[in-house]
Amino acid sequence: MMQQILQDMYIEPDLLAELNEEQKQILFYKIREEQVRRWNERERRDPSHAVKKKSESRVHFWLLGSDGEVWVWVMGKAPGDKPFEDIVEELMEERAMKQAQREEEIRQTEERRAKELYISLKQEEKRNERDDKEWQEQLRRSKVADEEMKCKAWRARDEYKRQSLRAIEKGLVAGLSVIEHPTPPAEASHSPAASSGQLTSGHYRRRQHRLWIRPPRPNSRESIIRWFEEEQRPRRAGYERSSNTIAAWFHGIISRQESEALLANAAEGCFLVRVSERIWGYTLSYHTTSGFKHFLIDASGDYYSFLGVDQNRHATLVDLIDFHKEEVITTSGGELLQDPCRPRSSTADYGGLFL
Repeated sequence: MMQQILQDMYIEPDLLAELNEEQKQILFYKIREEQVRRWNERERRDPSHAVKKKSESRVHFWLLGSDGEVWVWVMGKAPGDKPFEDIVEELMEERAMKQAQREEEIRQTEERRAKELYISLKQEEKRNERDDKEWQEQLRRSKVADEEMKCKAWRARDEYKRQSLRAIEKGLVAGLSVIEHPTPPAEASHSPAASSGQLTSGHYRRRQHRLWIRPPRPNSRESIIRWFEEEQRPRRAGYERSSNTIAAWFHGIISRQESEALLANAAEGCFLVRVSERIWGYTLSYHTTSGFKHFLIDASGDYYSFLGVDQNRHATLVDLIDFHKEEVITTSGGELLQDPCRPRSSTADYGGLFL
């Protein structure tokens, strides 16, 4: 998902609205970084950027008389012409009249403008006296807002670097090695090992080639269920790490309102994971002292990562959850995953994902 956003240099408004302030700052930082990279690459390819203009050729023709020679007219010498002195006199009178009219118009305009300016200055003086305190307060708020935005941008960049270094230190970055996943229970029941009673977490399966073409975004509940069954269950999304038990924090397909209702009476740090209806991935809903936070988890590729906040790529969904039980999601928020929010009923259907 992040690679697609950086390639198009565009994020849909409804998806942007799902991100919190920290996620937006990281996303804008990455987009600006990509813009600089593209500019530098273009500079290396063509440093001149010279725009060449084609010269325009001009052709001149002379007007010819009946005798074939260049036609020439001398003022006052042709038949019917006024004497040159009369023509000059008329022109001078006409110019003097126009000049007098222009000067009169300028004088009147200056007088009117001077009156308007005087009135305007008086009004401005009164307005400044009346609004000076309000203007000073607005200026102060503007400066405070600018400083807050700068601090958020710096914190977002530092958070991205810190999370990357911590993930590298812990060796939890996906893509460093080929990772196989234990067989989910629905598929393990048909394996020879299961029929012999020897099914363990060490048995694996190879993902089969599917003919289904995934649309760019979820367009129906049925498409979400199919995506989960064909792409996520083989990767054991939603299961505990070392068993075929569905994780306590996984709630399947529920709405934002339902997740907040479940977390309403929970302690700070309580969390749950639900399937997103906006992207191919999940949403981690988190309870804070002041309310709720929702973080999108991108699962459109072969890894799991928070969209716009945590650029670390985790091999499995449970890797991402376990990582942030020890490392905060954002430095400014200090979100540590503590107690999972369990489903209200032991017979939850998870939105039809495990039928």
